[in-house]
Amino acid sequence: MLTLLGIGKLLGVIAVLIPKFPLLKEWAYAGFFFIMSGAIFSHIASGDVINAIFPSLLLLILTVISWYFRPVSRRAMTVNING
Repeated sequence: MLTLLGIGKLLGVIAVLIPKFPLLKEWAYAGFFFIMSGAIFSHIASGDVINAIFPSLLLLILTVISWYFRPVSRRAMTVNING
């Protein structure tokens, strides 16, 4: 399982860093978000102290910040339903 997650993370980093494929980047950010939030909840459920939760929390925060401040050229096209 760890090998699968590690490979997925490496592919996600490559997807975020390459200059094209904005939809693939959105999926990579979503994957990072779900992996890190799952790690946080796993640590909480197992009763770990904040020192064990902090790395996953920090990566989750950095993922959200990176996603929010990404350049317009790297954003997936949005659909305007108002016309």
